Amino acid sequence: MLETTIAGSLPKPSWLAESEKLWPAWLLEGAALAVGKIDATILAVKLQEDAGIDIVSDGEQARVHFVQGFLANLDGIDFNRRQTIGIRADRYKAEVPTVTGPIRRRGSVHRAEASAARAHTRRKLKFTLPGPMTIVDTIADEHYRDRPTLAHAFAAALNEEAHELAALGVDVVQFDEPAFNVYMREVKDWGVAALERAADGLTCTTAVHICYGYGIKANTDWKATLGEHWRQYEETFPALARSRIGQVSLECRNARVPIELIGLLKGKDVLVGCIDVASNIIETPEDVARTIRAALPYVPADRLYPCTNCGMAPMATEIAYAKLTALAAGAEIARKDMH
Repeated sequence: MLETTIAGSLPKPSWLAESEKLWPAWLLEGAALAVGKIDATILAVKLQEDAGIDIVSDGEQARVHFVQGFLANLDGIDFNRRQTIGIRADRYKAEVPTVTGPIRRRGSVHRAEASAARAHTRRKLKFTLPGPMTIVDTIADEHYRDRPTLAHAFAAALNEEAHELAALGVDVVQFDEPAFNVYMREVKDWGVAALERAADGLTCTTAVHICYGYGIKANTDWKATLGEHWRQYEETFPALARSRIGQVSLECRNARVPIELIGLLKGKDVLVGCIDVASNIIETPEDVARTIRAALPYVPADRLYPCTNCGMAPMATEIAYAKLTALAAGAEIARKDMH
């Protein structure tokens, strides 16, 4: 009960990639980079275990970015034809590749790091993939020229990858959909349908992560415009509650999200963000326990999973893992409270 987990990404070691950057450059090349990615994956798993995390992740150590890491092994994408576009409704600019032909999965994308993570932990293992709507929002398109159609093309490729991950022994496949907090009408029109296509036929646990973004300036500036109460979840949670996705991961700690909104997810496991990834202040275990207690009136204890608000890739390593240690300790306090 109250098993802890993380949203997905963790900082990369300083010998592997640039530190404290969302889009870091690799510091290794060729065969050394391939080996380094696996070493970093195993290290991330072991550091999560040391912190006391119950459901561990590969930490997204083998990917520069959670979206482009998946795109790298797909046909139909030209990485040499890069364009600068506004993403998340022009919240910030990013240089992205271009869709120039039919999207097809060329072969396994994440087999190496998923296999390494599975071989080096006996704990439950989560693996994250970008959700189809978020991919569509993070790429230029000169082929499909229709966002729902493009989303379903990506969903088909994601589904193939997800089935392979499950066959490798991954316990939870999570799709990351920060775009669900931006395009609320589209979520109901085609976003959830594309998400369900990505998860179609999976027998492992499925999850979707929806947050207010990494702790970068563009996101914190955007949050400052959202007013006293952030109610974006109110529009998307009912649609997700009706979906076939098993778990919903969301932001709570230091957010202005009315906590009662998580009651809209009746029947789902809820991954409650108890760790603020936009602050370097390390939560105390009691801070974490307080967030859990606030959520318990709206989510049964056996469906509540203490989690981080979002990925931690741009954070300093020592701060990120100190926060994970607090997350585990706070969940233990909350468990004892219940006995």
